[in-house]
Amino acid sequence: MKNKKKMSLFSIVMIALSSLIGSGWLFGSWEASKMAGPAAILSWIIGGLIIFLIAYNYIEIGTMFPESGGMSKYAQYSHGSLLGFIAAWSNWISLITIIPIEAVATVQYMSNWPWSWARFARGFLAHGVITNAGLLVVILIIIIFTLINYWSVTLMANFTSLISFFKIGLPILTILVITFASFHPSNYGTNMHQFFPYGTAPVLAATSSAGIIFSFNAFQTIINMGSEIEKPEKYIGKGIVLSLLISGIIYIFLQSAFITAMPHSALAQGWQHLNFESPFADLAIVLGINWLAILLYIDAFVSPFGTGVSFVASASRALAAMESNQHLPKFVGHISSKYRLPRAAMVVNACLSIVMVFFFRSWSLLTTVLSAATLIAYLMGPVTAVSLRKLGPQLYRPIKLKALKVIAPLAFVLTSLAIYWSLWPTTIEVIGIILLGLPLYLFYEQKQHFVGFKVNFRAALWMIVYLFVLSVISYLGSRHFGGINWLIYPWDQVVVIISALVFYEWGIQSAVKTKDLQEAFQLNALVQKSAAAEEN
Repeated sequence: MKNKKKMSLFSIVMIALSSLIGSGWLFGSWEASKMAGPAAILSWIIGGLIIFLIAYNYIEIGTMFPESGGMSKYAQYSHGSLLGFIAAWSNWISLITIIPIEAVATVQYMSNWPWSWARFARGFLAHGVITNAGLLVVILIIIIFTLINYWSVTLMANFTSLISFFKIGLPILTILVITFASFHPSNYGTNMHQFFPYGTAPVLAATSSAGIIFSFNAFQTIINMGSEIEKPEKYIGKGIVLSLLISGIIYIFLQSAFITAMPHSALAQGWQHLNFESPFADLAIVLGINWLAILLYIDAFVSPFGTGVSFVASASRALAAMESNQHLPKFVGHISSKYRLPRAAMVVNACLSIVMVFFFRSWSLLTTVLSAATLIAYLMGPVTAVSLRKLGPQLYRPIKLKALKVIAPLAFVLTSLAIYWSLWPTTIEVIGIILLGLPLYLFYEQKQHFVGFKVNFRAALWMIVYLFVLSVISYLGSRHFGGINWLIYPWDQVVVIISALVFYEWGIQSAVKTKDLQEAFQLNALVQKSAAAEEN
């Protein structure tokens, strides 16, 4: 009876796709094209590759420790409570930001609805910023996101599975229709200068700053729901690979369709001057495909809505999991005895999401913050995966990755580069937000009389120093990435790569056995026992 309530492989792939295909596809192709021109197609490939390499590390860890909010716990197992707190705080910041992002995206598109009866919605947005009237609608949507998750996992899974078909189908339909209606492969250019009209640096910058990393981020939805998945040792890895592969193919073809469908007249002043508020819907209207534009306006409500619902689930589990670090109030980690859901965490996240919208009232501002926070959280994944092999070689690994020793440092380097590509001053702003969590950590350490603090501090020192170093490099870096151009492009990339390799090795050497690792051993033993029982 218990297993029937858990999610199948199909359900988790649908939930992940519902999370992955949100507002990113509605805005990302346009944002990337403005920055990089037709070379934006490479930005999606690079972004997808970076996220896949990051996810590769988490497949091994996630199947070893299938637990609710797992992304918030793994660094704690390998490096103690301080690094665990930094990783969890970064991950939580990135997850909680997605909730208002999708609510804002929904309202932003509502404000452009073309129907006469929807004129009231046009007052929801002014100059790309949500108005006070729009803010009330955003708050209402965040509350609805939360209520759908509040009642049960089954309700949330059924809801997201249902709308996932629509969310997947419409981007595919858009690709086919606008390609047949307007196909100009010459928009890619006939030489390198036309393909890279603004150089190669904007291709990299677009990866982090045009919503691309954000669009691929949702693979961790599967990780954070590990304890609620049927056969997690088998389905976690398959779910991540399938969802990333399907969404990646859709995103790349969407970008290509956007580039080739663009009328030559719209490009008279260059890609940087494309001015769309509802990119694919506006393009459909330009091409005279009004019925598709109507569908796109509807989907601009459905897609962000589905993603918002999924991430309320993921963010609440991440926050509840942080309480086990003993550096947050106990009520945050409370699990409802009737529904087995972190209801208190859902309410806290909803309240903080509403507060966040008061300060960041546009999609682009919110996605910029999210991408950098997400990448900082992901820095810990490769280090943790390799460190756990050193600390616990005897741990049961349902999936033991053969290429981990190569992929882990590569993923760490690429993640570091993507943080740098987020542009100054975004880098220092997000790092500052993450470091703001440290006083909370120290407050609870003081209540525990700083027992084991020195060990935990030494194990986390590499990350604290690295965040400072990344900030300095970002400030001194190339003008293409918002810096003062003391480190010119592409030598700034070389500096980041060398720094990343140094700190990756420091991170591996800083791994330490703590009481948290003993808890991880106990959880892993249950996974091994379950796998053995299934085989018999």
